[in-house]
Amino acid sequence: MSFQEIYRQFIDGMQQTGWLEYIAVFTGIASVWFSRIENILVYPVGLINTIIYIYLSFQVGLWGEGSVNFYYTVVSIYGWILWAKRDQQHHHVVVIKKSSGKEWVRHLSFFSFFYIAIFFALTWLKKNGHAPQAIPWADAFASAAAYTGMWLMAKKKVESWYWWITTNIASIPLYFVKGLVFTSVYYLVLLVMAVFGLIEWIKRAREEKEKVTTK
Repeated sequence: MSFQEIYRQFIDGMQQTGWLEYIAVFTGIASVWFSRIENILVYPVGLINTIIYIYLSFQVGLWGEGSVNFYYTVVSIYGWILWAKRDQQHHHVVVIKKSSGKEWVRHLSFFSFFYIAIFFALTWLKKNGHAPQAIPWADAFASAAAYTGMWLMAKKKVESWYWWITTNIASIPLYFVKGLVFTSVYYLVLLVMAVFGLIEWIKRAREEKEKVTTK
């Protein structure tokens, strides 16, 4: 595909973008901004984004993306509760920290389980004509990485940003070829924000560790 064809597809896609997708994109960007600065508004704002994308995804037969956003919605509620918890001294129960080697193994196992499950589910759906736009291996990869990132975000693990970066890189071309051009641009913005989020959380994890060692 030439540059002119990509540009033409981009312009056509932007012109066909509905107001719901615009709202979803802007609330998604705001949600990532709040997560970067560890603000609990990440969850109520993010819920607007995920609920809209559930509707948009199922409307155009993107079952993998729809399932991801349904999962986001459920885990957002869980994360909202977890981030709001405080101890008797009114300190947050969950703080930003890095994962241990054993936790990394669990993260990879978590990712692998969902990749395999989503891949076979989408393969079956596509074969039976229920998800004609699905690209099983690519959808499963982006979705499983997103599942892992969202779960770790609720736990305030630094490594959640590595999974978000992976998801965003995979999602940029995936949404573009499926016609959701504005969403593709959205994931490009999220990719840049995820890099800054990773840098910020590494810094905050270091500060939390220093607080513990100085007590």
